[in-house]
This record gives sequence, structure tokens and C-alpha cells, in this order.
Amino acid sequence: MSLAERLQSVLVTLAALAGLGLGLLLPVGDVAGHVVLPALLVMVTAVFVQMDAGHVGEVRRAGSVVAVSLLLNFVVTPLLAWALGAGLLGDQPDLRIGLLLLLVTPCTDWYLIFTAMARGHTGIAAALLPVNLVLQLALLPVYVLLLGGQAAMVEAGTLAESVLLVLVVPLLVATGLRVLATRRRGAAWRDRTVVAPASRLVLPMLYLAVLAMFAWQARTVVAHAGDLLALLAPLAVFFVLLPLLATGAARLLRLPADQRVTLTMVTTARNSPIALAVAVAAFPDRPLIAVALVVGPLLELPVLALIAQLVRVRPAAVGR
Repeated sequence: MSLAERLQSVLVTLAALAGLGLGLLLPVGDVAGHVVLPALLVMVTAVFVQMDAGHVGEVRRAGSVVAVSLLLNFVVTPLLAWALGAGLLGDQPDLRIGLLLLLVTPCTDWYLIFTAMARGHTGIAAALLPVNLVLQLALLPVYVLLLGGQAAMVEAGTLAESVLLVLVVPLLVATGLRVLATRRRGAAWRDRTVVAPASRLVLPMLYLAVLAMFAWQARTVVAHAGDLLALLAPLAVFFVLLPLLATGAARLLRLPADQRVTLTMVTTARNSPIALAVAVAAFPDRPLIAVALVVGPLLELPVLALIAQLVRVRPAAVGR
């Protein structure tokens, strides 16, 4: 990992604090509000530019990992997200929706880094990326409408339009860029001049979006600072329980050590930037939902780094 990647949680925190200070000291709220969604759209497009669907064929070589990961990500986790929200955030509907959006969106980027750090099977991890993306595109509105209940308070059409704007459109743009660059100059040129710059753009756009969002909603954050602390308990339960479930399932299936690592990472890591983009687009009048989603990356990166060390595969164990 680069220094910027290792310090992601710290830099997200600094961006939030800087935005909070700007919003409280200067009348920048309206201007900052117009920055958030464009920055997130650029960031999501840059994430998708890096996605290579050519790895999908790897899923055939690891049916057990794929099946269990899909079960945990798209059945167990949504039900757990609903239970945690109902049990621990029952009287705070915006925090419940923020938690739900975060937990039902499996990661489509960071888990690859931590899978490699822990010597997991990166081929299978890469193959699951487009699978997870397509499924969350299709299922995210369903989860919000069915599991969000009265807390969601959003029309299906509005939610579908938001997913279309922040996920489908960037995906189509990113796919078009990859295809065009490959056909014109080849894969090597594409990776050097399109994919590499895109990878360097993701974190700055995330920091800009967080800074602008906190500047935009500074007074909302201050008014609900105590409420945001309530998210720590359900997030802590999730980040402890999911790795345990994944590790237990992998041992029951007698998966090789590197596939155990992959299963743990792909079911633990969450897609907080994309969830944030959906929240901003779908719930523009409920800023606390988006603000709640910033808590996710503050916890997630340190947790994934710790898990990577705990499940790290000894070189001799790979492939057993």
C-alpha cells in the first residue's frame, strides 16, 4: 500500500475536520453543496475504470468461495444490517439508513489490496469484483425499500434514478474509456495512461467530497455529533462478526488457506464511497444519512489492516 492508502482513515478525518471548520467559520455551505456529488461521480468513475471484467472466468475455479461469499454478502449481511439497525438504532431512522447503505454494498476495490497483503487468492478476489458490483447495482434499491421500511421514506423511482446516476452512468463511462483506449492503443497503453491516473484520482476525490460535505452540513454535524457515536456499536459488531462467520465457513468447507483469506476479505470490506454517493443522490434532504457514512471508512481501514495480519497465510500454506 502507498503512504496515502495507509493513512486513508487519518486523511478522511482531517478532511472532515477541515470541512467542519470551513462550514462553521465561513459562509461556504451553498458552494460546498454543489461540489459533493460531482466529486463523488468522478471518484466512482475512476474506481470503475480500474475494474477488469476479464478475471470473471476465475470464479469457475472456486465455486465454494463464490457461493459462500454471495450468501454472506447478499443474504446474511443485509439481514444483519437490518437487525443491527433495528436493535441499536431503532429511534434514529437516518442513522439506520446510513448503516444499511454501508453494510449492503460489498467492496469493489480496497479488499484486493488487503487480500494481497494477507497472501490470499487475488485471482478469485478480482473475479468477484464485477460480480459484486452487478449484484449491488440490482439489489441496492431492493434492500433499502424492503429493509429500510418506514425509515427509508423514499420512492422507488427516486432511488432507482439515484443508483442509475451514481453507479450505472459511471460504470458505462468507465467501460467505454477502457474499451476505447484498448482498441486504439492496446492494453499496455490503456493501463499506463488511463487506469494508472484513475487510480491516483480516487483518494483525492474522496477527500474533496468529504471536505465539501462537512462544510456543507457543518451545523447538522455539530447538532448530531452525539448521535453519530451511536454508529460505533453496530459497526463494531459487524466488523467482528463477519470475519468470524467467513473464517468459520471456510474451515467447514476445508478451503485452502489462500481462499480462506479471500473469503474473509471479500465479505468484510464495505463500499463506503459508493454508498456515500448513493446517499447524497437519493437523500439530498437528509444529510445525516451521508454524514453517517463517513464513519465507515474511519473504522474500516484499520480493521482490514488488523484482519490482514491475523489471517495472513504462511508462504508454505498457500494452495493447501
